Amino acid sequence: MNAERRMQNVELRKSASRIFLNSAFCILHSAFIFFSCTSRPAQQDRLKFWGLGREGEVVAQMLPEFTRRTGIRVDVQQIPWTAAHEKLLTAFVGEATPDLAQMGNTWIPEFVTVGALDDLTPWLARSSIRPSDYFPGIWATNEVDNVVYGVPWYVDTRVLFYRTDLIPAPPRTWDEWMATMERVKQKHPSSWAILLPTNQSEEVTIMALANHSPLLNASGTEGAFRDGRFGRAFQFFVTIFRKQLAPPVANTQVANVYQGFAQGDFAMYLTGPWNVGEFRKRLPPDVKWATAPMPAPVASDWPGMSMAGGSSLVLFRASKKKEAAWKLIEFLSEPAQQIRFYELTQDLPAHRAAWKAPAVANDPPLAAFREQLEHVAPLPRVPEWEQIATEIYHDGEAAVRGRMTVEQALADLDRKADHILAKRRWVLAQR
Repeated sequence: MNAERRMQNVELRKSASRIFLNSAFCILHSAFIFFSCTSRPAQQDRLKFWGLGREGEVVAQMLPEFTRRTGIRVDVQQIPWTAAHEKLLTAFVGEATPDLAQMGNTWIPEFVTVGALDDLTPWLARSSIRPSDYFPGIWATNEVDNVVYGVPWYVDTRVLFYRTDLIPAPPRTWDEWMATMERVKQKHPSSWAILLPTNQSEEVTIMALANHSPLLNASGTEGAFRDGRFGRAFQFFVTIFRKQLAPPVANTQVANVYQGFAQGDFAMYLTGPWNVGEFRKRLPPDVKWATAPMPAPVASDWPGMSMAGGSSLVLFRASKKKEAAWKLIEFLSEPAQQIRFYELTQDLPAHRAAWKAPAVANDPPLAAFREQLEHVAPLPRVPEWEQIATEIYHDGEAAVRGRMTVEQALADLDRKADHILAKRRWVLAQR
């Protein structure tokens, strides 16, 4: 760190010398040249932007246009997803946060709690960014206690991928879904109808959201897993395994998802938009597949609710360049830039207008995602949610394998959630 600072100081001294010499030359020769030299972007306008994963690599290709328009230069640091959460927290503790960053929307409540993020309400009040241009459930992931702390950058959710030769029409209700799985199993006894990895919480959580389960109580201080809405979804999930329609395996026990899907080892899979490209690349051309929105508990609720995911752009409270940083957020939120970002990454656009672009609108597997995104819900916006989600799959797996009854699992989930949320209850009681 000290070495980096010494290098930065050397660069600053060099930069200052260049500016002085250039300015002197301009004064001696002409006022016009003087003006053009001293109108370069000031060092203080150089933004620090942290991007995560591949998005952090490719966003640099979009920034020359931003600099051309505004004169503001941006230094991008790419951070692997595996290290991002820890690095962001460490930067906050060390008072070394960037001006703005990409952030997984499930992390936002945690960084709001520690006071790292800026309230975007005053910025939005005078901006072209409007909540109505975004999917409501996605926008809601950026709100904590009715305050906006992020602007959606790209989105994801989960839908049903299925083999069209094995399932001619996708199910719309849970009853249809169960009947479809039973028919597949009856016709192909040595295969499975669906893959639902037991070491993930997403599948059962999506079913709970579809059944309008709040997951936690209204204040986010206690579990709501013995609530009948979660209970019915959990029972539906466990029944799939007890009827031997899904293999009781973790994703680490599946050697190759794409090969298994192609071989007909399973006919359905709940997954996200990143697998559209992977299916095209990895599946043989003769394997026919499609996507569909999630089934709902009852026909009147179709499409069933799914989870709101993706990444947002956030502004750090400690930034001294918030005006410039907000300009970059506005730039990256423009529909044209959202389309460009999709072309570079295949990440689904957050801005609804970008979905009118032919590359997105005319891609058949994305139609299910477009419909599903109008029916997504945020996960509980409490910092402790990821710990609770881990317990959901632990107890879900225990119920699937017969180590717990459904009733025992639901009671255990409430007990564990209440323990995890104890500090939150204490903090709220002090207000």
